[in-house]
Amino acid sequence: MAISEKPILLLLLLISLSVVFSSAETDRVAELLSLQSRSKSGLIHLDDHSLSRFLTSTKTPRPYSILIFFDATQLHDKTELNLQGLRNEFALLASSFISNNKDSPAASKLFFCYIEFKESQSTFSQFGVNSLPHIRLVGPNVKSLKDSEQMEQGDYSRLADSMSDFVESRTKLSVGPIQRPPMFSKKQLGFFVAAFLAWAPFVIKKVLAGQTLLHDSKIWLGSAVFVYFFSVSGAMHNIIRKMPLFLADRNDPTKLIFFYQGSGMQLGAEGFAVGFLYTIVGLLLAFMTHVLVRVKNVTAQRVIMLFALFISFLAVKKVVSLDNWKTGYGIHAFWPSSWN
Repeated sequence: MAISEKPILLLLLLISLSVVFSSAETDRVAELLSLQSRSKSGLIHLDDHSLSRFLTSTKTPRPYSILIFFDATQLHDKTELNLQGLRNEFALLASSFISNNKDSPAASKLFFCYIEFKESQSTFSQFGVNSLPHIRLVGPNVKSLKDSEQMEQGDYSRLADSMSDFVESRTKLSVGPIQRPPMFSKKQLGFFVAAFLAWAPFVIKKVLAGQTLLHDSKIWLGSAVFVYFFSVSGAMHNIIRKMPLFLADRNDPTKLIFFYQGSGMQLGAEGFAVGFLYTIVGLLLAFMTHVLVRVKNVTAQRVIMLFALFISFLAVKKVVSLDNWKTGYGIHAFWPSSWN
């Protein structure tokens, strides 16, 4: 029985087209991997032309996702935006993902890119970007760029670490631990060691003679207050996470946000404000227990003590109300049942 040639030709045509499309996708992935390998940070620089090649002119589903950081060099000097700091954290996220997924199939599933405003203003319009900072994830099935998922402000509150959580939850890929560079290089450590060894004999001589600042009680008092403030204000958290003092309001760029509502993020300004209130309470308690007890006038003691307790009460009340506003958790007083 003769077999019709039309179905066979149609099948061969479909197979040929699938091979061509598969080859084109493989070429794009290979090109992205090549661009990534030539970048020190692992970030791929996109423009209008390359965006069209890797996203808008391709058919879905794509074999990869692209996370894009929208940048504008002319705004790097605006400290409230912290664009340069966020881009450095974004680059750290990219390098960590590449390093942790080396020789893994996931290495070709996600690419980290950035777009500069001056070079690609039409791309900004296609995504609907009208304020910075702005980060978008273009998944394999996204057809319209405006349908891509935006990383909200809270998603990069902890910088590279929270960005990693966003990527893992949306792409189901493992980023791995964030690999931060050491605080000091080997040359700097060597210089510090050499300087310490050179000054050690002079320092030891001064210490034994009792002629150093360490023998001054005022220095110890001031240092104790500083350590207390440094601890309760969350300054170490701000340094490690490189948190900005404040942010620009997305709805009104002329306004600044000093207190961020939400438990996932703490700005430097609100930490210092709460630390200042805690320090006031601590200093007043120290004053009452170490200085006020030496006052011989009982009436003066009572008046000053009541005033100090009133100021402490107001400070603690402000901290509690701020915590309630920020986290939504309330603090309630419970009286003993025998008092009712």
